[in-house]
Amino acid sequence: MGGCFSKPKPVEVKVELSLLDKEKEVDGLSPNGKASPFAECRPNGALAHGSDDDSTLLPLYHKPRDYVEASVCHVKDLENGQMREVDLGSGRALLIKEHGEFTAMGHKCPHYGAPLVKGVLSKGHVRCPWHGACFNIATGDIEDFPGLDSLPIFQVRVEKDKVIIRANKQALQSQKRSKPMARCSAVINSNTGFSHVLIIGSGPAGLVCAETLREEGFTDRIVMCTMDKHPPYDRPKLSKSLESTAEQLRLRSMDFLQDHDIELLKEKEVVAIDVKTQSVIFEDGLRMEYRKLFIATGSKPKPMNYKGKDVRNVFHLRTPEDANSIAWLANNKNAVIVGTSFVGMEVAAALTDKAHSVSVIGIESVPFKKALGEKVGKAIMKLKEVVLKSGKVLRADVCVIGAGSVPATGFLKQSGIHLDSKGFITVNKNMQTNVDGVFAGGDVVMFPFQPRNNKKVNIPHWQMAHVHGKVAALSMMGRATEVKTVPYFWSAMFGKTIRYAGYGDGFDDVIIQGDLDELRFVAFYTRSEEVVSVASMNYDPIVSRVAEVLGSGKTIKKRDVE
Repeated sequence: MGGCFSKPKPVEVKVELSLLDKEKEVDGLSPNGKASPFAECRPNGALAHGSDDDSTLLPLYHKPRDYVEASVCHVKDLENGQMREVDLGSGRALLIKEHGEFTAMGHKCPHYGAPLVKGVLSKGHVRCPWHGACFNIATGDIEDFPGLDSLPIFQVRVEKDKVIIRANKQALQSQKRSKPMARCSAVINSNTGFSHVLIIGSGPAGLVCAETLREEGFTDRIVMCTMDKHPPYDRPKLSKSLESTAEQLRLRSMDFLQDHDIELLKEKEVVAIDVKTQSVIFEDGLRMEYRKLFIATGSKPKPMNYKGKDVRNVFHLRTPEDANSIAWLANNKNAVIVGTSFVGMEVAAALTDKAHSVSVIGIESVPFKKALGEKVGKAIMKLKEVVLKSGKVLRADVCVIGAGSVPATGFLKQSGIHLDSKGFITVNKNMQTNVDGVFAGGDVVMFPFQPRNNKKVNIPHWQMAHVHGKVAALSMMGRATEVKTVPYFWSAMFGKTIRYAGYGDGFDDVIIQGDLDELRFVAFYTRSEEVVSVASMNYDPIVSRVAEVLGSGKTIKKRDVE
């Protein structure tokens, strides 16, 4: 990305305010119109809900008041491998038939509320159509991320060929549950300078690490520290919903953390780690010893040289306060976004109904060219009116810099924890660093990726950070496991969502099905003869289906999709 606005021949992408009305997530399946190469991964085939007669409530006089029972369908209404969303009067449930057995659970993904009936059912779990989270159909437990919560499950029985569901009313309303967690067995003063597990960072990697430890029965002290002044929040939403408050974005409340004995130290910056004494030193002078350490500090904005660094209308989008200030300052004013990253383009899209004008400056003529290829990048550009300018000085009442990021690992340079030439922490398949007892995860790590013959890679996805946190927690407890997931990513602009799964670095060809002009397409990225990743828009649940196939260890060949 260029160093300043006056760099020769920048590219300006002009965003017209009245171009597109915002759309909501499309609930319906987007048919692909062709025979699928993914026969074992079946999206729901039963689209109709039960009739009014099927949903008649059974007498409840002999049932506890907090439960409801309903006959929802006939046993022959569902074939094996089908799902149906059914109404129980007090709420809805997802009814599933697999191997002749019926199960029922919550019908909404706890992450963003996606309708799981539109997802993919395969081998005992359902994969969310929007962001790829997986849930066990027998237990409701979350098996793959993103998201923190599991699903409630409901009792199912068959009487006289009628399928009957008995469900807790509260669970029907909440549509989510937390796994049982252990409590800390020791009475510890909060001023004690020792924690059995110390977690640096309160993003998804750190939070999942802490919660997994408690879910697995860990009863010693857990301390999580963060430079933020808020409890953990949903950072990807910042660029898509600029006016959201920290409370609206919150992942877990302070009460939740306290109830599960996960201590959170806010506005605490770590400046050094002494691995010999197993201690962490904070900027305010506090020193805390640890037995196990998990580093999940994420990334920080890539440094840029420009005049006026102290002005108050130039932002790196990092916090809810940044997002709120950008939205407020851009109201009916001129906004300039420096950088065609996903974050930069999402901010541009979010400002179109607020700002007088929005301009995006980048060094590439097509956004996302490296990640998605030129054809898909050009298709996404059609969401905007594109005007190429040269040498123009843009008036900026508010400027947002989205020119990439670097790992936030400067405090580790003298620690003895190994960093590569770019500052990433190198870890093994169990997320352990070169130092015993020190683990790392999330955006800051290079980790061995099994589908690429354990090549060390950095995959800075929100979903991947969750996985790293879980793997690290299990490794700390002597239950060594490794990363077994398909990377999943999404971006939303102008009411359109692009979904992406796999690891496409180094792709050499793109096979596109659908209509790029209509922004209803699926793109398969191939390396030699193998599909390594997929992206789609308005083609659900194809990305989740591909993730399911890749996650099962199977290979998709070029010929399968051509």
